[in-house]
Amino acid sequence: MSNIHWVGTGLSAIPGLRRLIARHPDLTVWNRSTAKASAAIGDITERIRAFSMDDIAASLAPGDVLISMLPGDWHVPLAELCLTKGANFVSSSYIAPEMQALDQRANAAGLCLVNEVGLDPGIDHVMAHWLVADYRASKAYDPIADISFISYCGGVPKYENPFRYKFSWSPLGVLKALKSPSRSIADHKELKVARPWDAISHYLAPLANDEDFEVYPNRDSIPFIKEYGFDPAWPVKQFVRGTLRLNGWSKSWAGVFAEVETLKGEAGDARLVEMSKQFWSDNAYEEGEPDRVILCVSLKAEKDGHAIYHKTWSMDAFGNENGTAMAQLVSIPVSLAVEAVLAGEIPAGVSAAPSSPELVKRWMDTVGGIAQHLEIVDHTAR
Repeated sequence: MSNIHWVGTGLSAIPGLRRLIARHPDLTVWNRSTAKASAAIGDITERIRAFSMDDIAASLAPGDVLISMLPGDWHVPLAELCLTKGANFVSSSYIAPEMQALDQRANAAGLCLVNEVGLDPGIDHVMAHWLVADYRASKAYDPIADISFISYCGGVPKYENPFRYKFSWSPLGVLKALKSPSRSIADHKELKVARPWDAISHYLAPLANDEDFEVYPNRDSIPFIKEYGFDPAWPVKQFVRGTLRLNGWSKSWAGVFAEVETLKGEAGDARLVEMSKQFWSDNAYEEGEPDRVILCVSLKAEKDGHAIYHKTWSMDAFGNENGTAMAQLVSIPVSLAVEAVLAGEIPAGVSAAPSSPELVKRWMDTVGGIAQHLEIVDHTAR
């Protein structure tokens, strides 16, 4: 019988972990601090062990599944350990080049190394796969139509504050992301942006009540054209995966942008840590304060300047007694991926969120039970 090993019980892990424990009570939880883990899930399990690579190596058996909810630099070492032990691996993080390099070994061993199965990346991928499949199957499908794809996701406070943002975990990751360039497609051409604040625009999200947000491109969008199954011959007019923020965010953060731009080297890294601590002190969520997550993924096909297909997956979720919206939407899809691996529903090798119709439906049905608003908007019917 395969065993499940869940590593890391940070704030983003708990709802999915509790869901898996309820279904698989033999699951073993590993965490640096067993006391912190016990405080989070000790009411439903006693199978909590102190994290160490040696102890995990001794416990892993062929066919097991290990989930890493640790920081990203732990994923590849844990995935490599899984390969040596004949175990499968799951994380919610982006596939790093070092992870992708394990694909051949995983395929040869018949093992799954599944990543990008959280919120963003994760649920956004599933929505994108659904839209591409729906467009291909529609009467509107035209292989020479111009294609525009957008995916905007953001976690924001449900109750707005002057800073236009709040942190549910360390702000350091958000600050580091501000120093990252992005690559996307706009007007049929590659668009490179050095910093997020150089490409802030507005997006009217088709929620229960349409709402305007600030958005900007994030990371490198272009590899996802292939990941989402676009035909190489499709003329891509726009393709962007980006971040969504409350209106007024760029104005409130102007001083932060200006300082981040000047930070370099070790002294700059130290200053980012200092800023992170201050932001956590000033703008963390209060105990029980609800957060909010918005995700909109849209595919539009145009011919002669007119939309022949245009649909958007629109999601709006709030934190509640089951946890923050962010934690639920990150960790519960991870738990779904674990069960899909155990059921043999995910192919061997390094992979991201699934595209099979059965798993897409299961993912979205589950998300529909978490979000307060989830719908497919057909703009051509409006």
